[in-house]
Amino acid sequence: MNDNLIVGILVVLLCAIGYFYSWKFQQQDNFKIAVFLLLLCGLILRIYTSFDFFLHVWDERYHSLVAKNLIQHPLKPTLYNNPILPYNYKNWTGNNVWLAKPPVPLWSMALSIYLFGQNEIAVRFPSLIVSTLAILLTFRIAQTLFNNKIAWLAALLHSLHGMLIELAAGRISSDHAETFFIFWVELAVWLGILAVTKKEKQILFLSLCGVFTGMAFLSKMLPAFIVLPVWLSLAFFYKKNTRQKFFIQFIVLVVVSLSVSLPWFIYIFLEFPEETKDMLGSQISPLNTVIQNHKGPFWFYLNNIRIVFGEIIYIPLIWVIYKAYKNSTRFQYLPLLLWIMIPLLTFSFAETKRHTYLLIAAPAIFTITSVFWYWLSEYKKNHRYNWFFTLILFLIIALPVRYSIERVKPFEKINRRPQWAVDLKKLNEEKITNGVLFNCEHAIEAMFYTNLTAYPNIPDKNTLIHLIAQGYTVLINDNGSIPNNIKEIKGLRIINLTAGNS
Repeated sequence: MNDNLIVGILVVLLCAIGYFYSWKFQQQDNFKIAVFLLLLCGLILRIYTSFDFFLHVWDERYHSLVAKNLIQHPLKPTLYNNPILPYNYKNWTGNNVWLAKPPVPLWSMALSIYLFGQNEIAVRFPSLIVSTLAILLTFRIAQTLFNNKIAWLAALLHSLHGMLIELAAGRISSDHAETFFIFWVELAVWLGILAVTKKEKQILFLSLCGVFTGMAFLSKMLPAFIVLPVWLSLAFFYKKNTRQKFFIQFIVLVVVSLSVSLPWFIYIFLEFPEETKDMLGSQISPLNTVIQNHKGPFWFYLNNIRIVFGEIIYIPLIWVIYKAYKNSTRFQYLPLLLWIMIPLLTFSFAETKRHTYLLIAAPAIFTITSVFWYWLSEYKKNHRYNWFFTLILFLIIALPVRYSIERVKPFEKINRRPQWAVDLKKLNEEKITNGVLFNCEHAIEAMFYTNLTAYPNIPDKNTLIHLIAQGYTVLINDNGSIPNNIKEIKGLRIINLTAGNS
């Protein structure tokens, strides 16, 4: 039996026991232990999923290489740290200065690589931590707006959510940048809620909300603005908030957010003006251009939401729209509804469609699902269709569990240590200095695992001769397609690296 399958079965059994006892403790109103078990099980699932001993194609390998290079120069993000061949600065997969993602997640990864070594687990360690802490933030948000039991179920849904687990493990696009972004948005929203609902330290909470909104902006830029309408709706409708202070509080929030985020953008505009202009343009282009063939119809996200959050999700969504419109305590529902609907509508109008974009709203979706679950469990008690409502309640939990198993893949035979990654790590053992590798299918990964500059193609013969004359150690991977006139070059070293995902 495959080792991954054995470990996967053990992880599922361990987490099943942990979630069961978490449920038992919350039944006894012992929420400290109940939430601790949710965090522990969530962390176990994330650790298990992250133990792939290779860098994933989109986008982890790029983020990892930039993070590695940041250790040498923290204020200059680079992909090709030492570009030997000419490059186009507009090509984010092959340029020198790399501004495709803001710096906070990359700095965190760089610190982890510096502390724990040049390996995949060090790359993913910061995401594992903040992804687990985000579960606690979901609990705190739901607890502040509603109660402990609703908060526990929302945190449970967050803990076992399959796509968030894969995201922290680097398996899907946006990976660690998205994980940090979700965490900062949640932290900012929670502090914004405290700034409105608490009598004391309102300015402190509001200022911290601004700080972490700025951190969210430094993780994924424009979508971080979701914090503002969420806070505005809560502050406007909450009965204890004086509307005379409303405008001043909003100005404080915006000023603090900009104070945190603007210095970085001023700096890169002064230091790397061309790359910064191109990057800023790329932030807008997904609205009116299909990027990397990520296209879909207007209803893409409305359809996709059932896959990511369970097919029953439409019922809680319709229900919360009604509650936000009719309920006198709409301050509880309207922020959550805006947190969901603003990204849903904005991204629906955009030309580029990506399945991870709606994860910004995940904490709000978990919370409204939990509120609806407890409401329905009370409503069904004296209803003639009790069995039907019981089925809905069951599916609200069961479908996310199924989705988590599909994403985590505990029962599948997975090659977590592909030969191509092993080959590159062995190549690093040679400690080649001033080296350049050509014809490497995994060129980005090669630059992470080694100190070589690597390219996927072979340049012309004169370029290779010139590089050797300059003192470079020139290596070419033999995949069976090297021209004979290239093989004849003196001083050239031909090696064999495994191709593909084998």
